[in-house]
Amino acid sequence: MKNDIYWMKYALYFAKLTKYNGEIPVGAIIVKNNKIISFGNNNTIKKNDPTAHAEIIALRKAGKYLKNYRLLNTTMYVTLEPCLMCSGAIIMSRISRLVFSTYNKKYFNIGSFIDLLGIYNINHKIKINSGILRKECTNLIQNFFYSKRKKK
Repeated sequence: MKNDIYWMKYALYFAKLTKYNGEIPVGAIIVKNNKIISFGNNNTIKKNDPTAHAEIIALRKAGKYLKNYRLLNTTMYVTLEPCLMCSGAIIMSRISRLVFSTYNKKYFNIGSFIDLLGIYNINHKIKINSGILRKECTNLIQNFFYSKRKKK
C-alpha cells in the first residue's frame, strides 16, 4: 500500500499545473483501493465560478467515476486545508479520510478556525491527517502570492 507522501506528491503535481494558469496553486486527488479515481485543481478565475475549488472539482469527478455521490472508503489528498465550503462538501460526500498539507488560517477551514468535524451531532466523521509535504506546499503557495505582489 502506498503512503501519504506518495499520494500527496500527486496532489502537489496538480497544484503546480494550476499555478501556470494564474490560479491559486491548490491541487487535490481522491484515492480508492490504492488508485487515483479523480483529481482537481483550482479553476475559479478561468471558469468565473467561486465554487471551482480543487476539492469540489475532485469530488464531482469522483462521483461521476463511482456513479454515486457517496464516496465511501476513499481518501482525499489536498495541498491546502479545505475552506468551509469544501469542508461541507467533503462531509456530505462521506469521504473516509482527508489528508491535507498546509494550514490556511485566513478563512474558515476544517480545523484551524472551527472544529467542523468535532461537532457532536454531525452524522459522518472523517479521519484527518495534516502536514504531509507541508514545506513544499507552503512554499508553492507563498511563492505564488509573492510573484503576484511583485508584479503590482
